[in-house]
Amino acid sequence: MTENNSFDVLVVGGGAAGLSAALMLGRARRRVAVVDAGAPRNAPASHMHGFLSRDGLPPSELLGIGREELRGYGVELLEDRVTRLDHGFTARLASGRALTARRVLVATGVHDDLPDLPGLRESWGTDAVTCPYCHGYEVRDQPLGVLGTEPASVEHALLVRQWSPDVVYFPHTEALSEEDRERLDARGIRVAEGVVTAVRREGGHLTGVELGARFVPRTALFLRTRTVPHDQLLRDLGHVEGNVDASGKTGVPGVWAAGNVVDARATVIIAAAQGAAAAGALNHDLVTEDVARAVGALGGFSPAAERAAAGAR
Repeated sequence: MTENNSFDVLVVGGGAAGLSAALMLGRARRRVAVVDAGAPRNAPASHMHGFLSRDGLPPSELLGIGREELRGYGVELLEDRVTRLDHGFTARLASGRALTARRVLVATGVHDDLPDLPGLRESWGTDAVTCPYCHGYEVRDQPLGVLGTEPASVEHALLVRQWSPDVVYFPHTEALSEEDRERLDARGIRVAEGVVTAVRREGGHLTGVELGARFVPRTALFLRTRTVPHDQLLRDLGHVEGNVDASGKTGVPGVWAAGNVVDARATVIIAAAQGAAAAGALNHDLVTEDVARAVGALGGFSPAAERAAAGAR
């Protein structure tokens, strides 16, 4: 038997957005391929939260459940990487295989560009995190820190205060305005002046933050990161950043995008919802094309053509 490399929809990325879209499309009886390189953003996290009915589930288990569901609908799952995507659409995979598709959904996610601080990367995703909605409850009422990485970091500290009365803000290299100091003080958030030099870890856990010779004990550190979207495939096709509608449709005909690649703040459940929304729009677009092809295949013998001819006589 030869491989059938032609699909209705190619989904690039097998995270929550990509798998959710593939599920909807599989149930719509579309031929779907999901190509995933196996490097999810939340891989370091032991549990995910805020996903109704799946709260506390390890991220890897959610993906495993999703993949098993997709197999029941005939979706082809490929552990591979798309190295090139041409208009048309032909996808070249790292394995050498080439796939063609009528439509494409890009759900390739992002990665977090972390400050270069000793101990931070080792803590990332466990006790150095970005989203208080995802991780705040697990460290509630504990001594928490917020690292200043951008002007909006003050807002981050004010948000984290919702989960603990003991919050220290580390401006690091970000200057604090008097207004920001006043707001932090009003919420009982202490400011630790100075440049952070390291994140200290002991016994596999974060224990505090070093500012030169000074040490501030903390059990978790929150910070805003610079998120880098994995959008090279989209840009190669001519996609303009931010040019995505509510369904995920891009400005490139036939191409949709969903999840963190176009919305870095989307949590797992939001990314899954975006994938589902994109799938509905994709299938509707394919149905419209299918109908147009069917009408065209009738040629001059369609009922509409006959009625038009009769009216002309």
